[in-house]
Amino acid sequence: MRYIDTLVEGETIRNIYLCKGKRSAETRNGKPYDNLILQDKTGTLDGKVWDPNSNGIADYDEKDFIEVFGDVISYNNNLQLNIRQIRKAQEGEYIPADYMPSTEKSVDGMYEELLSYGRQISNPYLRGVVEYYFEKDEKFIRTFKGHSAAKSVHHGFAGGLLEHTLSVVKFCEYMVGQYDILNKDLLYTAAMCHDIGKTIELSPFPENDYTDDGQLLGHIIIGIEMIDDAIREIPEFPKQLASELKHCIVAHHGELEYGSPKKPALAEAMALNLADNADAKMQTLKEIFKDKKAGEWLGYNRLFESNLRKTTI
Repeated sequence: MRYIDTLVEGETIRNIYLCKGKRSAETRNGKPYDNLILQDKTGTLDGKVWDPNSNGIADYDEKDFIEVFGDVISYNNNLQLNIRQIRKAQEGEYIPADYMPSTEKSVDGMYEELLSYGRQISNPYLRGVVEYYFEKDEKFIRTFKGHSAAKSVHHGFAGGLLEHTLSVVKFCEYMVGQYDILNKDLLYTAAMCHDIGKTIELSPFPENDYTDDGQLLGHIIIGIEMIDDAIREIPEFPKQLASELKHCIVAHHGELEYGSPKKPALAEAMALNLADNADAKMQTLKEIFKDKKAGEWLGYNRLFESNLRKTTI
């Protein structure tokens, strides 16, 4: 098995990868070619099939495991595989776990640490919401532990949703210690629950793509529906508290153009937005800078609206 992060420019390889994406296109001269995204647990690699009608290119589809033969080149400072042969791999030729990107941290360790924050919530109603999903719902727990936080942008790996959620809670812990206007119980509950809708918005690996509900509703609306499910099971849950909790989740993207139906109106909602945004952007930078040389300019990045560079120290 040759993992993607070990490939170097100039070598010719034959290996099995997951075909995460496949799109047909045409060159400027009108010649058809295929764009592929190849994946293993170490990352993704762009692939090009410049002659898709060649006898060496067998039938295959997106999400298939395929054996590819081709040359590794560098294009715009990124590795690319020019593919000469493809065949669909058969079960037994590959180990699925080799193709699922996953967190480098202990899932069980992170989950236990996340639960320790839930145990600090003293409000019985908010504590009940956390218990409903994170302690009592075994199906949710299994899904949450193994899920990604995004299709691609940040934490797009198994365990990424848990890793991101724990990081957001830790940011919130700092802010609670600094600013006494924040209600710890409300903020911790909102932080733990802010992305639970992603367990339905995105399908599990190896697909890790938007579901119908993910496309039609999005994880914020799905998350509010899930919070409602928990609230209905908790007798006499205060209506105002329910609205405040749901507002924090509704507003956690901060801006209407980023998908939040409302902008933050509560201090806790503002704190959650800042924590979520900080962790998402820092993890994105971590993934962008991975394996890049110090001092190397990486070009303009649309997400950050800046030309990025890794520091020299």
